Amino acid sequence: MLKIRLSRAGKRNMPFFRVVVTEHTRAASHGYKEVLGFYNPFTKEFKIKDLDKVKKYLSHGVQFTPRVKKLFEANKISV
Repeated sequence: MLKIRLSRAGKRNMPFFRVVVTEHTRAASHGYKEVLGFYNPFTKEFKIKDLDKVKKYLSHGVQFTPRVKKLFEANKISV
């Protein structure tokens, strides 16, 4: 099953997260299908590049992880 989840990037003590679509059994940092956006926890910046792609994935049965769902709700991004 595919999930929309966060993949950690950045250097030590300066995390930066990508919002990616990946298989739920794989590590999020290896083998993701597509990068949909990013989240910076220091500036609280959350940006999705293409909301239509997110809607397309959701219509095909892809699910959010709980953390990503909270980020969408907190930033008032409706899909």
